[in-house]
Amino acid sequence: MARTRSVLAACLAFLSMACAHAADICTIVADASTGRIAVQRGDCRTRVTPASTFKIAIALMGYDAAVLKDEHHPELPFREGYPDWRDSWKQPADPARWMRESVVWYSQQVTTALGMARFRDYVERFGYGNRDVSGDADHDGLTLSWIGSSLKISPFEQLSFLRRIVNRQLGVSPHAYDMTARLVAYKRIGAWDVSGKTGASSGYGWYVGWAAQGPRTFVFAHLLRKDASDPDDIPASFLARDRFLEALPEMLAQAAR
Repeated sequence: MARTRSVLAACLAFLSMACAHAADICTIVADASTGRIAVQRGDCRTRVTPASTFKIAIALMGYDAAVLKDEHHPELPFREGYPDWRDSWKQPADPARWMRESVVWYSQQVTTALGMARFRDYVERFGYGNRDVSGDADHDGLTLSWIGSSLKISPFEQLSFLRRIVNRQLGVSPHAYDMTARLVAYKRIGAWDVSGKTGASSGYGWYVGWAAQGPRTFVFAHLLRKDASDPDDIPASFLARDRFLEALPEMLAQAAR
């Protein structure tokens, strides 16, 4: 308990300064092997939309079902009528580009190829949040339930899902774990290899993933919400990622002791 307090004192004050505008809802870090919570701050139990963090789950489904092959296959063409909220989405995409640019229409092509029965079965098997892929009047469950709709997840549940990925306990193929890990690998920060995925919808910004150094791996989830003082041209997901990563080295240094 004393060590946990020292972690909070040393690094979460830094996060408070970094998130001077966007409201920091939850920051949580846990040892992937034991589940021990190393850092916890804020409301980490309330469920919100997973937004594009759900692409981690879709990647596992796609590779396990052989809808996805490797980092560059299949490459799919952009078609008129697809979501084109970003200019970078208006071109062909492969799995690597899909994850890097967070291309919504590529996610929809994967889930459509799976079909609702298999899609729902994977969500149930993964124990993902509230497991509700029914959608709503404005969001088809198979293609949009994870973006401001019926599917919701809490930061605590994100950690549980991420631990099961790291420990390979989701019942998917080794290839699915391997390829998904390649897609979400981000960069090395200090001695830690960080993998993660951003997500943004309804003003919420997520950054979730894991950091590994040798045999030690920590899973993490950071959730915030933008306010009117934040720049309109910076997605909430980028705020969550960049501000969290600023504090991550100190958090991990303390947590790994």
